[in-house]
Formats: sequence, C-alpha cells, structure tokens
Amino acid sequence: MTRRREIERRLRALGDIKDILNAMKNLSLIEMHKLTRFLATQQRVVDDMETVAADFLSFYPDFLAEPETRRDVYLLIGSERGFCGDFNETLLPAFETQLRRTAPEKVAVVAVGRRLSVRLANEPRVAASLEGPAVVEEVESVLTRLMETLNSLKSTRGALRLTVFHHHAEEKGTTVSVFQPFKQTERRGPRFPYPPRLNLSPHSLMTELVDHYLLHHIHGLFYGSLMAENLLRQQHMDHAIRTIEQDSFQLFQTRNRLRQEEITEEIEVIMLSLEALKKT
Repeated sequence: MTRRREIERRLRALGDIKDILNAMKNLSLIEMHKLTRFLATQQRVVDDMETVAADFLSFYPDFLAEPETRRDVYLLIGSERGFCGDFNETLLPAFETQLRRTAPEKVAVVAVGRRLSVRLANEPRVAASLEGPAVVEEVESVLTRLMETLNSLKSTRGALRLTVFHHHAEEKGTTVSVFQPFKQTERRGPRFPYPPRLNLSPHSLMTELVDHYLLHHIHGLFYGSLMAENLLRQQHMDHAIRTIEQDSFQLFQTRNRLRQEEITEEIEVIMLSLEALKKT
C-alpha cells in the first residue's frame, strides 16, 4: 500500500511537470509564429535598402570604400532563458577559433544573453554583457542598448569591423556573419539615366544609410536567433515530454500490478475470515 501511494504521488508530480512543459512548448510555438511574420517583414526592408544602395552606388561607387584600419568587435547572440539545449555552448568553438586568428589587443567582445554571459565570465576581452530578448517584443530595447554600446566602442576605438556569431533557424550550428554593408550588392550599370536627386550630401546619405542598414541587419539576426532558440526549445520540450510519458507508462503498469497484488491479498484475507467463521 505504501509503495503504491508513493508511485501515485510520483505520477501526479510527473503530470504537473508535463503540464508545465506543454505550456512552455505552446509559448515557443506562439513566438515562432510571430517571428515568422517579423522575419519576412524585416527581410523586405533589408532588400529595399539594398536596392536603394545599388541605385546610389551605380552613380557614386567611391562611397563604398572602407577605412583601412578597423578594430574588430565580436558580437555573440546567446539566450536569456534556458531549456534550449546546447544553444549557447555551440557558439563558443567558432568564437574561440576566430579569436586565435586576431591580435588580442584589437578585439572587443560583446555578449548578449544572460546564459551566454555566464560562460564568458572569465574572458578578459568582453567589453560588455547585455541582457538578451526573451520574446520578440524585447528585441527593440535590446538593440537600443547594443547600438549605444557599439557607438561607445566606436568613440574610443575608432572604426569598427563587426563580426556576429549567432544561430539561424534554417542552418545547424553557428553562423558567422561579418557586417560588410552593401558588399554583396550586385554591380550593375545605372537603372536610370540621371543620378538620384539628394536632399543630403552623398557622404551624409551613405553614412546614414549604412547606420540604418546595420540596425535592420542586426534586427534580422536577432529575430533569426530567437527563432532558432525557440525551435531548439520546442525540440527539447518534445523530448522531455516523451520521456515523462514513457516513465509515466511504466509507473502506471507498476501501480496496476501492485493494486492487483493488494486485491489478491484482500481476497485471501476475506476467504480466510470466511473459513474461520465456518469453523466457529
């Protein structure tokens, strides 16, 4: 009896855990649904900016030149929450490989996500550790803090070359993206017979366009990272739920067997009681 009650207590506990995991899984599904729309919209914005840049550069090609000296900034986009498997750990090998290729004094590291920041606590080149977004609505505030950090590094270190280590939902492992604004823009002749009419100087326009492009480009990287994180979390929850269901099934069988044994013992006691009554 005592053992059966202990098994029933464990079954109730597993049921409660399964309910919590299902709730977490549903939240991840909701986030993935929202992120699908955000990613599509963000990609359209980036595509439009690349089209504008291509038209501009077809008349002003010299404005894409970069300064010769740039300091490297490594941005690692990790997770703020747990239950996403090795999401943070898989960022580190690619990051450490890249570190070995760069002079230590020329690197500044920015870590996003509390879970990742803990793993980089002993890294001396970490210039800033920022809280990461847990849901899509928090991306905007995180990006505001990130841009402030990058502007601060730019004011102290000069021109920067940004390399981002992140996850993408459509790719396994870590993706390394070096921010090179409009480098991939198709080189073609002008689509129009006359240069664009500008309200700013070409230099000012290109500077502001690059800044906006950086902001929207990183938007997309954060959305993609959140999508990959929630996809991994969903898979993690599915595996945990299947494990609980298997354990529960075994416990159900053990409980039923124990209950059958108890019923058999009770019948034996009743039969013995009847035999004793007949003798009296």
